[in-house]
Amino acid sequence: MRSLAHSLVRRGHQVTVATLAGKDLPDETDDDGVRVRRLRSVSQRMPWLFSSPERPWAPPVPDPAITWQLRKLIVADPPDVVHGHDWLARSFMPLRRWSARKFGTRFVSSLHYYTISCAKKNLMRTERIDSGLSESPCSGPGVIKCLACASRHYGIATGVFTATANSLGALTERRGAAKIIAVSAAVARGNGLEPDGTKVVVVPNFLPETNPATSNGISSLTSLLPKEDFIVFVGDLRPMKGLDVLLEAYDGLPESVPLILIGKSWPDTPTVLAHGVTVHDRWPNAAVLEAFRRSSIAVVPSVWAEPFGIVVIEAMAGGTPVVASNVGGIPEIVQDGVSGLLVPPRDATALRQALAELIADPARRRVMGEAALRRSQDFTAATVVPEIANQYRQLKTSR
Repeated sequence: MRSLAHSLVRRGHQVTVATLAGKDLPDETDDDGVRVRRLRSVSQRMPWLFSSPERPWAPPVPDPAITWQLRKLIVADPPDVVHGHDWLARSFMPLRRWSARKFGTRFVSSLHYYTISCAKKNLMRTERIDSGLSESPCSGPGVIKCLACASRHYGIATGVFTATANSLGALTERRGAAKIIAVSAAVARGNGLEPDGTKVVVVPNFLPETNPATSNGISSLTSLLPKEDFIVFVGDLRPMKGLDVLLEAYDGLPESVPLILIGKSWPDTPTVLAHGVTVHDRWPNAAVLEAFRRSSIAVVPSVWAEPFGIVVIEAMAGGTPVVASNVGGIPEIVQDGVSGLLVPPRDATALRQALAELIADPARRRVMGEAALRRSQDFTAATVVPEIANQYRQLKTSR
């Protein structure tokens, strides 16, 4: 979202970002022309119900404190468009009709995850197995099923509230948005919507406009990469991302090619790794991009329905062929047999075969890498941001 805000400012738009307050962050910031306002919510004062070690948590229904602060921002500087991202945007919904009537403001909702249809946002069902919890792709929402799943995931109090409140909040979001932008057709359909080119449109994620300064100081990290051919995986090191499937596939590869894992460890991260597997913890993005550029194959073996897959286009922009699961929004990016290979999710045998084919055929990898680089140009800020701005203009002219 920071990349989108900066891109819009560079194209002459005035942008204010309203987000949740964070620890040790100022309430107001000017970020290279983007006005950032950090708002304090009621939910942040209820850590017993709403808490996350990663970042502030917005409930799926309007937070009265956020709504009041948004109203003050709108009165001080009336916007043409309020572009909402994730559940925090639902705090604008009580102001939607008032701001439209008084200032002509239109509301656009972006769907980056399955926030309308799933209380966990990921369409993965949490189930209790023996003494622990396990996740598997969900077959679709259901009242009892969603309440039980959310309770296992969040705990009973937060889970019941979140699942119930999300059903209500999703209804107001669908009805209240003048336009809904999904990052992939898979995300639209996973949220129970059908792209129609008018109210529900697909506009993909994009690669940010590069800043050479961000590449400073990464050589100490990238020097750890193998000098020979290697496979790279980037993402959370957990089963939902298909890591266990990848490790099973890698263990049976006929050729010994190093496998580099870059990402964040979780409680369910495998602790026993095969010979040839190396883990690097949470590298900065510039180092990740360099790893993609140097790698022979990028692998994205996700089990869950990836809404889009930023790592896919990052790898392709490095001229690297991608072997990925044929799930979620990934097949809308990777052209099977052209810029990479698609395999069924959770199929270690098919993943092993695809990796083996490309490892054994450097010429094919080179051709696919060139095609991947060309395809990545469809997902640059220069291509995508004007389309987002065009969606804004359509709303402005339809008043």
